[in-house]
Amino acid sequence: MDLKLVSELRGKTGAGLGDCRAALEESGGDLDKAVEILRKKGEMKAATKADRETKEGIIAMSGDASRLAVVALACETDFVCATDAFKQAAQEMPEKLLASTSVESFKQEAEAHIKSELTMRIGENMMIAGAGIYSGGVIGKYIHFNKKVAGVAVLSGGSPETADDIAMQIAAAKPKYLDPESVPADVIGKEKEIWREQLKNENKPEQIWDKIISGKLNRFYEENCLISQAFIKDDTKKISDLLDSNKIIDWALFSL
Repeated sequence: MDLKLVSELRGKTGAGLGDCRAALEESGGDLDKAVEILRKKGEMKAATKADRETKEGIIAMSGDASRLAVVALACETDFVCATDAFKQAAQEMPEKLLASTSVESFKQEAEAHIKSELTMRIGENMMIAGAGIYSGGVIGKYIHFNKKVAGVAVLSGGSPETADDIAMQIAAAKPKYLDPESVPADVIGKEKEIWREQLKNENKPEQIWDKIISGKLNRFYEENCLISQAFIKDDTKKISDLLDSNKIIDWALFSL
C-alpha cells in the first residue's frame, strides 16, 4: 500500500491508520471512494488537519456601490504574503479586473504578468486563485481580517447593510449552495446512500430510517444552503428571514 496515499487519506478524514489502509484496499486505491467508505463507516472526524490548512495569499476588492471586483492572489509562504510588494500587487489586481473586458481576459493577462514580472521581482510562485465581477443590484461585501476569506452578496433590493450581513454570513458559514433547490439530485442521492449505510452499521431499526434521514436532510440544508442557514448575528433567524421580498441574485465565497 502506498504510504503517501494513506497519509493523504488520513489528512483528509482524520481516520485512523488501519481504517485508512482498509478503506484504500477496499476502494482499490481510489482516494475519493476511500473517503466515501470511511464516511459510511462513520470514521470521518469533524475537524481534521486538512480542514484547517490554508494556502497563503491575499483577497482584495475594488469598486463602488454599483460594481465590485474581487481577486484572490495566492503565494507560497506567509513571509511573502506579508511583504509590501505582494500586498501592493494583490491590491492592484481587482483594479485591473475592473478595467478588463472580461474575467477570463483578466486572468490571462494577470497570469502572464505574474510569470514575466511578479515571480521574478518577488521571488516566489504566485497564481490567481479566484476572481469575479459583481453588479446589477445591492452589493454586499466582507473580507475577514486575515484577508484569506471573503464573501459577496448581490441582492435584488433592500439595504446595503443587509447585503453586507449576508456577505459576512457567506464568509463565516461557507455555504455550498444558495437554496435546497440548487443542490444537485446526485448529491442528495449520495448523502442518503451514506446515511443509510451509517444507520445500518449503527443497527438502527429500518422502519425509522426514513424519519431519521429526513432530519439529516434538513440539517444538511441548514449547513450547506445559504438561505437555510441560521444568521450568525442572530441564530433565531434564518438568512431567508433577512430578505423580505428581495432575492439573492448573485453570491460568491473566496477562500485561500
